[in-house]
Amino acid sequence: MSHIVTAQDAVTASADGIEPTDAELDAIETEMPVILADLELLDAHIATLDRTPSELDKRRLRRARRRALAARLELTNLSAMAAGVSA
Repeated sequence: MSHIVTAQDAVTASADGIEPTDAELDAIETEMPVILADLELLDAHIATLDRTPSELDKRRLRRARRRALAARLELTNLSAMAAGVSA
């Protein structure tokens, strides 16, 4: 009986001691409002998967969509300002 082995090492085989850099942590912190807004939108969608959305559900979806778009717009504006781009 012959054994089947992989031709490549596992991707996370040598992940000992690798932690996010300060720049990566700052990027995550900057993007956190977008992440949270997307989670809220996802929660609103999940809540309406198994039923017909009520008027309250529709309002919750619209509100979550607006918050997600506003968070993305704010992040885009912050990125543009950091890059020195003017409108």
